[in-house]
Amino acid sequence: MLLHFELLLCCIISGCLSLWRPCTDLLPLDLLRRVVPAGDVYQSHVRLVQSQGARGVKFSGPPQALSFPAAPLFTNCNFFPAEFSIVVTLKIPQPAPNRDEYIFTLLDGDSNRLLLGLRLARDKLHFLRSSRRVTFRAVGLADGRWHTLVLAVTGQFSILTVDCGIPLELQMEKPFPEDLNTKGSTFFIGSRRRWNGLFSGLMRQLVLLPGSDASSRVCPSSHPRLSILSVPEVLLHLPIKPPTNELPLYPYEAEVRVSPVVPLCGVGEEGQLWFSTVKRGLFLCDGNTWVTMLQEKERLDYVEEHQDLFTVSETFDIEVFSIPSVGLFMATANRDQGSTVYRWTNSRFERYQNISTLDAQAWKFFTVGKEIFLVVANSGSNGGQEVSVIYRWNKRTLRFVVYQKLQTHSARDWEAFHIHNEAFLAVANHRQGEMNHNIDSVIYKWNPNTRSFEVNQTIATSGAYDWEFFTIGPFYFLVVANTFNGKSTVINSTIYIWLGGTFQPFQSIMTTGAIDWEMFQIGNRFFLAVANSQRLDGSGSILYNINSTIYELNMTSQTFVKFQDITTSSALDWEFFTVGDDKFLVVANSYDGNSYSLNSVIYRWQGYERFVPVHTLSTNGCRDWEFFTSSDGSYLISSSARQALSKILRLRTYYQH
Repeated sequence: MLLHFELLLCCIISGCLSLWRPCTDLLPLDLLRRVVPAGDVYQSHVRLVQSQGARGVKFSGPPQALSFPAAPLFTNCNFFPAEFSIVVTLKIPQPAPNRDEYIFTLLDGDSNRLLLGLRLARDKLHFLRSSRRVTFRAVGLADGRWHTLVLAVTGQFSILTVDCGIPLELQMEKPFPEDLNTKGSTFFIGSRRRWNGLFSGLMRQLVLLPGSDASSRVCPSSHPRLSILSVPEVLLHLPIKPPTNELPLYPYEAEVRVSPVVPLCGVGEEGQLWFSTVKRGLFLCDGNTWVTMLQEKERLDYVEEHQDLFTVSETFDIEVFSIPSVGLFMATANRDQGSTVYRWTNSRFERYQNISTLDAQAWKFFTVGKEIFLVVANSGSNGGQEVSVIYRWNKRTLRFVVYQKLQTHSARDWEAFHIHNEAFLAVANHRQGEMNHNIDSVIYKWNPNTRSFEVNQTIATSGAYDWEFFTIGPFYFLVVANTFNGKSTVINSTIYIWLGGTFQPFQSIMTTGAIDWEMFQIGNRFFLAVANSQRLDGSGSILYNINSTIYELNMTSQTFVKFQDITTSSALDWEFFTVGDDKFLVVANSYDGNSYSLNSVIYRWQGYERFVPVHTLSTNGCRDWEFFTSSDGSYLISSSARQALSKILRLRTYYQH
């Protein structure tokens, strides 16, 4: 009451009773802005760091440079507001620092007497007032992510809201004083005047809002961890790539993530750096993809044997896939005695799960939402029924379990793809019975209501062996490898385009016993490679040493035209892969009319020279190639349709400056 009387008396004496105002305007007071650079003015006591899509301040001291007098904030009198909010956006490293650190303090004059402050202590937040404090426990801030805190003080209560969540209210011993005199006091941002206790994380926002609870201003928010009341202009989002060749006005740093695997790069990671221990390069996320900043060029040197994998029987197909937080896997499609899933352990594939199959021809890994699936193409029958099976990954048992069975006809391949967030499966039905190769292959669509795949479209095919799905710009394509029409292997294989909810014929290409299509892109050029297996026509003669062909999309005619013929021996598969900036194709040569023991060949892209052979690999009835990478390097694995042995080869590389 004495304080109120003195204020009232002062106003009466000066004749300003009708013009009374609070000590400060009831507007947000940006405390952080007073210690960060403005425009292109460089200040050595702070560093701007981009992290998880947002910029913050890293304090490098000295503490005196991170301070300013309180007087300019309290323009009408020297008293700190009795009701106020403090809004802080910060990012604390993980694990949390093993010491107390200050977000801010308000110190009296030249002494170290504390008037007000916020302090972090492991997983606690202390609101400090003179010799008293209020402690919020288990606030969960030290997780390496951005968080926005709103601390509202009114009367005897302190209310903390984290990321627009449920407010936590604590009662103070005494109400916050109305007579906290700030005359001659100094704000210290990130410290208590001393180096000891300097805030080690990133700070993006520190605002004092007199007179009200700021949580209603920043919440609700579409980005509650980065809710904004007032952020210094230099920390607001600016383009990573300026519109001109000039550098940003103020230099900023980006946190570096060191990892052998490619991390996520999206809007939230824009500006983040990633150092690849495999590629030995530094990359910048531009909000969509990782852009090379500095990298030694990795080059393929030679290929060496890494592991002989003895399978239960001959293997027609290999599918390598990764399950998040579990590991790298491989499924083999075996002729008989079932098929096997292997897990990559200590740089080797080890048997993980046996799955009952019937003359399995191929596996396909795919996802629908958060669900993980494997589908097998069974060509054998059980009691006259030919059934292919979809298996779902059980997150509790960490095994694949039967999910859905679909009737197929001597199935040779499955292709999985998404169009407009809808999931599809396409099966290549090879023949019905022993003689009828001219049958329908089927495209299935996922029904989210029944949670199963249902027939969406049938397409007439001739001895279909493979489907390949690809996209070019906004267009979706599906190409089938037709092998045999009952009379000849020299027949059309067809490319289909998605129009009006179904696939429509786009282009037919004459192929010769086509077994596999491989689509790949080099720069802005699009290619299709077909593996031709044998020439059989009305004369009854069979040729195995024939050309397989690479086609390129001609943007003018909007058709695929012949680009390069490569002589192959009953080719059954193409696999495209990259090492560093180099592009490669490896072909599975299986039979030359006399022997199955042949060399399969790796071809390297050499621009004007097209694809040229660079490595020959001894194989026996090679059926499939798969390329994969792990934390310790790049590999090729081949399967054999002649023996129960698959080979894993390691690609030895070197780095060129």
